Amino acid sequence: MQRLLKESCLSKCPIEIIYMSNNGQFTQRFIIVNEIKDNCITALCLLRNEKRTFKIDNILSCSFKQRQKGLAQ
Repeated sequence: MQRLLKESCLSKCPIEIIYMSNNGQFTQRFIIVNEIKDNCITALCLLRNEKRTFKIDNILSCSFKQRQKGLAQ
């Protein structure tokens, strides 16, 4: 997972993550990683079009994928 996060940061290519928030909610996000620090990443969230911080431990999966129109998030 660390490799994909680093690759997104270097290439500025979006990745898809499945993320569990602190309150236990699961979300699917498309992000572009800006910075990796300790146990967190800062990224541009393409769903919200805002800079967000994600805990690496709460990222359940990540992959390079094309964003599909009409995909429920």
